[in-house]
Amino acid sequence: MLDIVTRARVSKRDLYALFNNKHALLAACISERAQQMRRPLDTTTPVPQTQDALAALLVALGVSILKTVCHPDVLTVFRLAIAESDRAPAVARTLDSSGREANRKALTLLIRKAQARGLALAGEPAALADRYLTVLWGDLLIRLLMRVREAPKEREIEARARAATESLIAPR
Repeated sequence: MLDIVTRARVSKRDLYALFNNKHALLAACISERAQQMRRPLDTTTPVPQTQDALAALLVALGVSILKTVCHPDVLTVFRLAIAESDRAPAVARTLDSSGREANRKALTLLIRKAQARGLALAGEPAALADRYLTVLWGDLLIRLLMRVREAPKEREIEARARAATESLIAPR
């Protein structure tokens, strides 16, 4: 907390006036970062009209998710949430609901709308969203959390996002 107030140039008292405790501050940070990660699916973004536009949006989403979550600071928060899950389960719940689950819901909605235009594969939109996320991630996150591999480079991130996208686009 001292580092935060020093960098923000506020007093601890001011910080605690905004956030009741460290966990509330962390939850707010998680929510903000997760919202930024989903920016490609912003509710103001129109639903794509073509398969190419849908593919571009899905690739942008995959790249955004991977770049965000593979960032060392975000991986540290994941590790913290796991380590503190017994004492502070709210942090893990916030991380899951603001990140993974919110991404899944937003993607499910996009798939449903794309299906209505004949742009995405037929099937249950939530199951297709799960497929996209599974292809996008594979075992990458667990390997990063365990520190048994380095974060992916731009080329791998792009390839993963394209592969995940191809799992959803209806054949022409």
